[in-house]
Amino acid sequence: MSDSPAPAFPTVLPPWEPSGDVRITGVRCIVTAPEGMPVVVVRVDTTEPGLYGLGCATFTQRYAAVVEYVEQHLARLLIGRDPGDIEDIGRSAHLSAYWRNGPVANNALSGIDMALWDILGKQAGMPVYRLLGGRVRTAVPTYTHASGATIEETLAKAREFMGAGWQHVRLQVGQRGIGTYGAPGVAGGYPRAANPDGWSVTDYLASTPELFARARAELGKEVNLLHDVHSRLTPKQAVILARSLEPYRLFFLEDVLAPEYFDHLPAVRAASPVPIAVGELCTSLTEAARLVTGGGVDLIRCHISAIGGFTAARKLATLAELHGVQTAWHSPADVSPIGAAANLAIDVTSPAFGIQECHVYPEAVHEIFPGTPRVEDGYLRPNEAPGWGIELDEKAAAAFPPVLSRHDEWALGVRGTDGALFAP
Repeated sequence: MSDSPAPAFPTVLPPWEPSGDVRITGVRCIVTAPEGMPVVVVRVDTTEPGLYGLGCATFTQRYAAVVEYVEQHLARLLIGRDPGDIEDIGRSAHLSAYWRNGPVANNALSGIDMALWDILGKQAGMPVYRLLGGRVRTAVPTYTHASGATIEETLAKAREFMGAGWQHVRLQVGQRGIGTYGAPGVAGGYPRAANPDGWSVTDYLASTPELFARARAELGKEVNLLHDVHSRLTPKQAVILARSLEPYRLFFLEDVLAPEYFDHLPAVRAASPVPIAVGELCTSLTEAARLVTGGGVDLIRCHISAIGGFTAARKLATLAELHGVQTAWHSPADVSPIGAAANLAIDVTSPAFGIQECHVYPEAVHEIFPGTPRVEDGYLRPNEAPGWGIELDEKAAAAFPPVLSRHDEWALGVRGTDGALFAP
C-alpha cells in the first residue's frame, strides 16, 4: 500500500470536444442579506477576460447547504467545460448525485443553470429573452401584497397600490394568534382555548369571506383580487373556502393544499368556482409537471430555482401552454434580482403567462444588484442589456452578511388553539 496521498478527483469532461473556445474556470457563491433574508448568487467565471455569469440559487432557510452543494460537489463538474453546453451540464449535475431533486440540490443546480444562460446572452450580445425567440408581450402585469391587522388596514393599503397603478392585489388580513400568514397577528386569543395564542381554521374560514365582501364593496369591480391560503387547509376545507369566495370573483386562490395533499388537487379544482394557483412548494420539475398534466391547477407558480432553474422553468411554461394552464412565478423578497430577471424572461416570451408576483426591492438591493428592474404602474419589463442585464457589487453585498433565517422560529409557533402544529 502506497504512502502517497490519494489523487484528487479529476475534472469531469464529456466524451466529445467542446464546440467553442471558451472554458469554465471557476464556480463560487456570493451570499448577501440586504433585507434580512439570505439570497444566494452563483458566479461562473470563464477563460475569456470579463466574461462571467450570475445565477440565483436562493433557498433562504437552508442557504449554507446550497453553498456547500455548489462549491464542494458541483463546481468540479464544470471546470474545463464549454459554458454553452447548458443542457448537458444541467443533466450531469442533476444525475451525478444518484438521489436527485429536493430544494438544496435544485437551487444549487439553478444557480449554475442561470449563470450559464447569462454567459450565453453576453456572448450573443442579447438579453436572454431574445434567445428564446423574442417577446409576445412588451410588459408584464404584476400583483402586489396588501395586508394589515384589520380589514380597514388591508383595504387602505390596497387603495394605495391601486393608486400607484396595480390592477392585481393580493389581500391578507390579520387573524387572532401568532400563526397568521402574510399579515400581523391579532391579540386576544379564543375563549376556553388551551393555547390562547393559537390560530383557528374555523375563524379563518369565517373571516376571509368577510374580507373579500368588504373589498368588493369598497374597492370596486375592476380590480383583480387574490388570496394566499398558504397550505393550511384539508381538501374539504379548501372547497368550502373556494365556494364561499365565489361571489367576489377572485383572480386566483393560492396554495390551498400542502404538497402532501397534491393528489387531491384535481378534485378540489373541479369543485372550486375560483381559479387555483399552486406550485410554490414544488421541488422538482417532475412534480410541477404532474400538477399541470394532472388537472390540478389553473396557474402554476413555482419558485423556479427550487425546480432546477431557468431551463426547467421554460420547459414547464411550454407544457403549461399545451394544457391551458397559466404561469404565476413565485417572486417575493427571497428571490434574488437575478431570479426575478429569469422570471421576466419567461413572462415576456411565453403565451402561457398569467400574472407575475412582484416584490419592490429597497434601494440597498439596487446598489448591490445594479440593473435590477423597477416596477412602473404595476408593470415590469426585462432589461435590454446582454444576459440578465444585472451585475453584482460584491463590496456592497459584503456590507449585508448572511444571517440564519428566522423562518424556523416563526414556523414552530404556527399552532392551533389546541397546540398542534400547522403548516407554516
